[in-house]
Parts: sequence; C-alpha cells; structure tokens
Amino acid sequence: MNIEIRDSCNNSILFEGEFDSLGLAVEAAVRARVDLTRANLTGANLSGANLYGADLTGADLTGANLYGADLSYANLTRANLSVANLTGANLRGANLTDANLTDANLYGADLSYAYLNRANLSVANLTGANLTDANLTDANLGGVNLTDANLYGADLSYAYLNRADLTGANLTGANLTRANLSGANLSGANLISADFTRANLIGANLSGAILTDVKGINTTN
Repeated sequence: MNIEIRDSCNNSILFEGEFDSLGLAVEAAVRARVDLTRANLTGANLSGANLYGADLTGADLTGANLYGADLSYANLTRANLSVANLTGANLRGANLTDANLTDANLYGADLSYAYLNRANLSVANLTGANLTDANLTDANLGGVNLTDANLYGADLSYAYLNRADLTGANLTGANLTRANLSGANLSGANLISADFTRANLIGANLSGAILTDVKGINTTN
C-alpha cells in the first residue's frame, strides 16, 4: 500500500512509497537519509524499528509505540514524544534537547550519553533506565520515576526534580549543582562523589542513601 509521511506543520509530503506498514516506510526513509524534520508520526507503531541516526527534529511522535526501537544517535531536538512508549528503546547518544517526553514510558531505556538539555520529562517512567553521562541540564524531571536508574556521571545541574522518585538510583559522580530536589525520594540511592552544591533538598528523603564523599550535603549530623 502507498504510505505517505507528511510534515506536521504544512502537511507537505516528506516521503512516500509502497510499504506493508508505516514502520517499514519510516525505516526506509531513514536508510535513504530523508530529512524527517517535523514528520507527523502521531500514534505510529514503530516497535523495534531501526531508526539509528535518524533526523526527527521537531517530529510529532505523540503516543507513538517505540518499544525496543533503535534511536541511537538520532536527532530528536524539539520532538514531541509525550505519552510515547519507549520501553527498552536504545537512545544512546541521541539529541533530545528541548524535547517533550511528558508522561513517556522509558522503562529500561538506554539514554547513556544522550543530550536532554531543557527536555520536559515530567511524570515520565524511567525505572531502571541507563542515563550514564547523560546531559540533563535544566531538564524538567518533576514527579519522574527514576527508581533503580543509572545516572552515573550525569549532569543534572539546574534540573527540576521536585517529588522525583530516585529510590535506589545510582548517582555516583553526578552533578546536581543548583538542582531542585524538594520532596524528592533518594532513599537507598548511591550518591558517592555526587555534587549537590546549592541544591534544594527541602523535604527530600535521604534515608539509607550512600553519602560517601558527597558535596553540598552536611553529613556530620
């Protein structure tokens, strides 16, 4: 069947062809290095799709199924991924600057080395996600679930983590300078060598957290 991928702003055709599914059409477009900027992929089933290095700048992927998809090193700057299913997706090294990931499911996703500057991840599920060395500067992580997530060396400076759940998370060497962690749950978290200089920890739960060589938190009391 003929499948068209259209621009979400002006409805112009970005790519078209005969394919059995939209997922196969998107994969073909990516292989052909088609510019999918602002592509309308709302609710698309892209489960397991190979979208390595895709240019999806400003694309609308609201509610899309990207379960297990390979989006490593993709450009998703300003993309809308709200309520998308990204369970187990590979987003290693992806650029998600200014992206909207509100209420997205990123359970077990690989976001290592990803750029999430100013991204909106409010109330997203990042349980068990890998965010090693990810850049989350000034990101909105309000109410996010980061239980057992790996944030080793991540940059969370100026991030908003109000009421975030970081139970059992690994924040070894993470930078949380001036982050807002008011009401956050850090119980059992590994905070070895993490930097909390001028962070807001009002009402935060640090019970059972490992505070060895942590900066910015008074551990003498």
